[in-house]
Amino acid sequence: MNQWAMIRRLRGPAYLILTGVLFLLQQWNILSLSKSWPLFLILAGLLRLAERAAWTAELDQQQNQPYASASSWQTSNPYAPAAPAPPVEPLSDRWQPSDTAQHEERR
Repeated sequence: MNQWAMIRRLRGPAYLILTGVLFLLQQWNILSLSKSWPLFLILAGLLRLAERAAWTAELDQQQNQPYASASSWQTSNPYAPAAPAPPVEPLSDRWQPSDTAQHEERR
């Protein structure tokens, strides 16, 4: 699992823990809920920064990985013309009742 997905999955539990701590602080008359709303914004900003850092680290890691085979792109050209298709026999333009009779006998 990549770091970005892990941080993304921890977002909900982080808000739940912050809410629980804030209710506990309100119960102890240390901090009221009406004055603690900036903590949610701070937590949101910190999680965004962590997600962005993990995202850019993952992109840098993907860009620094070498290809499986350095010479494979030289041997196969994706823009090369395709091989010609084999010739197809033309279909008969007329309907022949004998073909239908043979087909009905096979059933």
